[in-house]
Amino acid sequence: MSETETRCRVGIDVGGTFTDVVLEAGGVRTSAKVLTTSQAPERGVIDGLQEALQKAGFAPGDVGLVLHGTTLATNAVLERRGARTAFITTAGFRDILEVGYETRYDQYDLMIEKVQPIVPRRLRFTVPERVDARGRVLEPLDEEAVNALAPALGAAGTESVAVGFFHAYANPVHERRVEAILRDALPELSVTLASEVCPEVREYERFTTASVNAYVRPLMEGYLARLDGMLAGIGIGCPLLLMTSGGGLTTVETARRQPVRLVESGPAGGVLLARDIAARAGLDKVMSFDMGGTTAKICFIENLEPRRAREFEIDRQARFMKGSGLPLRIPVIEMVEIGAGGGSIARVDRLGRIAVGPESAGAEPGPAGYDRGGTDATVTDADIVLGRIDPAGFAGGRIELRPELSAQSVGRSVGASLELAHPQAAQGIVEIVDENMSNAARVLAVEEGKVASEQTVIAFGGAAPLHACRIAEKLGIDRIVVPVDAGVGSAVGFLRAPVAYEVVRSLNMRLAALAARAVIGVLADVRREARAG
Repeated sequence: MSETETRCRVGIDVGGTFTDVVLEAGGVRTSAKVLTTSQAPERGVIDGLQEALQKAGFAPGDVGLVLHGTTLATNAVLERRGARTAFITTAGFRDILEVGYETRYDQYDLMIEKVQPIVPRRLRFTVPERVDARGRVLEPLDEEAVNALAPALGAAGTESVAVGFFHAYANPVHERRVEAILRDALPELSVTLASEVCPEVREYERFTTASVNAYVRPLMEGYLARLDGMLAGIGIGCPLLLMTSGGGLTTVETARRQPVRLVESGPAGGVLLARDIAARAGLDKVMSFDMGGTTAKICFIENLEPRRAREFEIDRQARFMKGSGLPLRIPVIEMVEIGAGGGSIARVDRLGRIAVGPESAGAEPGPAGYDRGGTDATVTDADIVLGRIDPAGFAGGRIELRPELSAQSVGRSVGASLELAHPQAAQGIVEIVDENMSNAARVLAVEEGKVASEQTVIAFGGAAPLHACRIAEKLGIDRIVVPVDAGVGSAVGFLRAPVAYEVVRSLNMRLAALAARAVIGVLADVRREARAG
């Protein structure tokens, strides 16, 4: 066999609970599923990769391409464990991250909870400067004011900074000058420019996107650098490409510079898997249903195309309520994501009702049945009590389940309060989580003008096949497809992803006064950036 025929490709999906690895060579797939090592995710990746290589009989040097997606950036924002980040903007606009749209996402909620800006007010600074929408400098940058900020940033222990000036998408000269000054004064500081991350109109979305990018950049840069080093350390020297939220693949260098584009990278891989299955099965109306250990994702695919968007909200304060989260201007595949996974924690609320999620037991300590220190009842524990999971074959036999611990947790968290036997309490937990997911599908169907009952469910992820039948019943759907390797579906989807990088630019001009040379210049810049990405 030739060298090309013997080399294999690898897809790696790091989730909140499990890390999935799929190795593909000559049309044959080998998979491994290991618990995510939360404190050092790269360790779990290497463990799973080495297991898959051993199963398939390949050496590390046989790997020709590694494709990777992860929810690490998403989780860092949701759990607020990113870098200590500052924000520098035009004088007079310090509070734009807090003011937002100047609207309420729910007009009649007197106890409304708005999403907190990623950068607190004490770390938001301003400097005198102004550029208009056509890129003309109205007020030069006050470089002395920028130099004066450096000591304050250092004293505050700032690790990363986002720079966002008004209309910098039209002329980024001031943002670039601030970057140069800060790099001279604080060489270790990570600097994100809004004009690079989101060179578009609408300041609130642009500044929020830049702030989130700055917030997760040190974390993701460190993770990707360690992962790259560990891959080389075991003898893998092939290219490493990252999955983006828009369903394309990009380089490590671009991902390290703009990690905000990785926010929905794992779920995007699952949608690509569902699209591939729909194409091979001749299905034109599909509901992609991906339920893992931490969340469930639902996406409608019509005529082999999922709905795509240029904006995504993260950290929503109200489920399904547009405007309740942080808006990110990035290319995304539209889907609804809720905290309903195998590790979602069940409890009885103050009104005596069973509630499930969004809190998750994750991989550490995990569901009670994992016997890793977890005591809260989870959806996985309920499935174990109901006999839906074989304790001897879970995760390929890597994790030995303890059904008695699952039963105790279900009884303690739900059964005792409601005076239910363990099986009835477990059934209650499962019914609530199934209704939560079904309701999410109904809302998304209405928003997109789809008829839920006309879809075919494609169920994948570690938990989706266990819950697909009941959800289909609730939605009036009569056909379900569970693919081979469903438990590692997103990682398989990475292997079906194209190398693609989307670039957008805003250029303000009237059609009646069209400046063709300016348009051609912007298109040339966009082409260069896209090829570099």
